[in-house]
Amino acid sequence: MEDYQKYKWFFTASGKLVIGGKSAKQNDDLLKKIKAQGKERLAMHTSQPGSPFCIIIANMEDLSQQDIKECAIFTGCFSRAWKEDKRTTEVDVFKLSQLHKSKDMNEGTWGVYGKVQKIKVNLELVIMRQHKTLRAVPETAGIGAKIKLTPGSISKEDIQPKLEIELNEPLSRDEVLSALPAGKFRTLKIT
Repeated sequence: MEDYQKYKWFFTASGKLVIGGKSAKQNDDLLKKIKAQGKERLAMHTSQPGSPFCIIIANMEDLSQQDIKECAIFTGCFSRAWKEDKRTTEVDVFKLSQLHKSKDMNEGTWGVYGKVQKIKVNLELVIMRQHKTLRAVPETAGIGAKIKLTPGSISKEDIQPKLEIELNEPLSRDEVLSALPAGKFRTLKIT
């Protein structure tokens, strides 16, 4: 998907693209766009409202358990659970073909037919560059990352100088705000 950078995104350790909506409207637009392609994909959303719908852009038979776990962590971390300072959350995993939307559903809301797999994930990300763009990604996808992020008490605005020091590079406010989940943070050095 050539326009993936307008969404929440990262690449798994095996190089598979994961994308998710930044808003209810983007969730709707993304799901409609991907469903229109007619290919079966794996999709995720937290069990509670307030998360992106995340999709792994790869054939189902090419997905490893690690790809699925990394996507689940990303989905959970970019959900309302992070903003609510939780440590874990539960993510629903289903096929794109299980999703349906009726005219009476609110923007960003979709129903899921059939069986759903549930994965409990820890809310932890690492900060690094992927394709020259600052990203917050699951630790197993962040080979070489130096800083782990968890929900905490440091605001997005106040974390920028701390990240600049830890990463030893200047960062723009926009790239930091774009890379991180909504909420506050705690940083931990990875040794």
